[in-house]
Amino acid sequence: MHEQDCDSHPIEQILGTLFHPQDAAGKPLLQNQRVLEPSNALWEFMEQMPGGFLIYRAQLGEEILYANQSLLRIFQCETMEEFLQLTGGSFRGFVHPEDLEAVEESIQAQIAASQYDLDYVEYRICRKDGDIRWIEDYGHFVHDEVLGDIFYVFIGDATEKRQHLIAEKKQLINEKLEREQRLLHLSEEYDAERRLVNQEYLRHLEVIQGLSINYEGICYLDLDKDQIVPYRLSRRTSRLFQAVLKGEPYSWYTREYIAMWVHPEDREIVAKATAPDHVREMLASNQTYYFNYRVLVDGELQYLQLRFVSVSNEEGLCQAVMGYHRVDEEIQRQMEQQAQLAEALAKANLAITSKNTFLSNISHDMRTLLHAIFGFTSLAKMNLDRPEDAAGYLEQVEASSRLLLEMIEKVLDVSSKAADNGISEVECDLKETAQKVYDFLQPQAQEKGLAFSLNCSALRHKDVFSDPEKLHQLLLNLANNAITYTNTGGQVTLSIEEGEELTNHYADYRLSVKDTGIGIHADFLEKIFEPFTREKNSTLSGIHSIGLGLTIAKNIVDMMGGTLDVQSQVGQGSVFTVTLRLRRQAWEAIPMKEAEAGEDTMRLLLVEDNELNREIETELLEQLGFSIHPVENGELALEQIFRAGSKDYDLILMDLQMPVMDGWQTSAAIRQLPDPVLSNIPIIALSANMSFEDQEKSRKSGINAHLQKPLDLPLLLRTIEGLTGRSCTRGEADL
Repeated sequence: MHEQDCDSHPIEQILGTLFHPQDAAGKPLLQNQRVLEPSNALWEFMEQMPGGFLIYRAQLGEEILYANQSLLRIFQCETMEEFLQLTGGSFRGFVHPEDLEAVEESIQAQIAASQYDLDYVEYRICRKDGDIRWIEDYGHFVHDEVLGDIFYVFIGDATEKRQHLIAEKKQLINEKLEREQRLLHLSEEYDAERRLVNQEYLRHLEVIQGLSINYEGICYLDLDKDQIVPYRLSRRTSRLFQAVLKGEPYSWYTREYIAMWVHPEDREIVAKATAPDHVREMLASNQTYYFNYRVLVDGELQYLQLRFVSVSNEEGLCQAVMGYHRVDEEIQRQMEQQAQLAEALAKANLAITSKNTFLSNISHDMRTLLHAIFGFTSLAKMNLDRPEDAAGYLEQVEASSRLLLEMIEKVLDVSSKAADNGISEVECDLKETAQKVYDFLQPQAQEKGLAFSLNCSALRHKDVFSDPEKLHQLLLNLANNAITYTNTGGQVTLSIEEGEELTNHYADYRLSVKDTGIGIHADFLEKIFEPFTREKNSTLSGIHSIGLGLTIAKNIVDMMGGTLDVQSQVGQGSVFTVTLRLRRQAWEAIPMKEAEAGEDTMRLLLVEDNELNREIETELLEQLGFSIHPVENGELALEQIFRAGSKDYDLILMDLQMPVMDGWQTSAAIRQLPDPVLSNIPIIALSANMSFEDQEKSRKSGINAHLQKPLDLPLLLRTIEGLTGRSCTRGEADL
């Protein structure tokens, strides 16, 4: 306990009372409640004072020791724990990173200059909601024998004050411009008198004033000095100048302006027309010259006119006034600009909000999963001598990898949906589509300890005309969302029901996903389909999701002309019901061909250009009992099939994007072979792209099935069985 001087600062006395209570004899007391009452009263005073108050160590990482309630409110924090988590418990995490170095230098300089005065500094902080605020910091350095070197600081929110100062500065600038305009008008009133004194100078002013009436951008050009000075800035020219009357090199300005705004087809013309030598040449025989060109503003094509007016004296041609003018009708231009600005502002605000939310979620969740992947991989390596433990770790690696892949697919899917508003209507098997979704998510549900079921008992006609890809994506996102937000021991049911038959073979189909998960609050249901939204982030909920699944599902339903209804109760679960009107198709069962006797090992031709993928796929398939012949491109595959006998290969696994000859070209060429056995060999495409366009291209190329990478081995085995009619039970047992 350090001794307080009688003339010590009152705040230092308060600190001594707060942190070092003593009895009447000056001895430290920690247990006497009666004596602690003044300390508690002071503590209550500090907690309730209107301004922020902060105490932190001057050394040892600048640890925060105390922050009052007013300071927590400035940061929008409910508790001290939340405040410490937000700032990292350090003054270095308290200050905006871009201001930290300057703030600490200023504080140290002020302390060195005076040991008794409060130091003052302004800097930015980042609140809990991401808003940047300016604060005023009045602090003082104190040495305490127990606490060591500390700072106590009075904090005030200075954001509104700074905004007011900025507004005042802007007003002063406007007033200055207005005074300059008034002076310019006064100069016009004295034209007659001044014409006798300086007629040439007056002519220059008249040119500038005349151009300023009709032109949105006015600049003064001095070719000898290679300098351009703006007098009036347009939307385009304002990005290239720091302020009005602040000059820049003309050669730099023209190069940047052309690259930033001019239509690519007109850039060469504008570069030639604004070249200094060309300007001199044109103004040598004409007082003024102009040319028209096109610019691109937010994707809109606009026509502009740039006019040069010579204001040089008789000795040379080096000074000119440049005027930029829209050729469009003035009223129409103003209306278009207002509409564009309003739309741009709304889009910019939405984009900023969405981007910030997205980056926060995706960064946290992806790094969390990558941390798990790296961690479990290291554990597996360290336990190679214990196969059961290593296998368990590898299962965790696979589960985390699936979650990471799902995140990536959703981000890519949102991008593709933004550019793809078309819905195809082709043959579609509803039961098969639902089964694929079930098979894909069943391992995830099983690992989580969920009862995941598929119910198609109320589906009378499973074959319809629809968009298989979008239906698959719709069910996948709804079911995955249910599994994600259902705790261990819960239930998730995917079901399809067929309503009464309507005219022209149409019927209403209800696709529903029911879960016993955590449920959704009523006030959040209104924005549940907005991009990147989650009721709780993954840090609070422990659930890794970037908030895109339901957005994608809603977009698909809207595109297909259906409805998506949600019923939910917190703690009891949710039901998502999609209603679509689909046209039924005639259906006939196609019998599987019988496997020939003695065919124990299937012979597959694997076509894959990536060496690592080829090695992995070969090893996996050989472990599952297949005989694999790998080749690295489509041309080699075509040669192998052309020279093969009728029983050399049972099936082809075909990558699509390959050099020399891609998978589509190769498959189409195989279908044209004269040997009917070889030309009809089953082909399965393996591709990372599952867009409808690619699947349709595969179908037209003669490919029998289009499967997604990474390999879903159970699905691949079922597809092989379906195409060859031969059992893959050995491979399924190994899985």
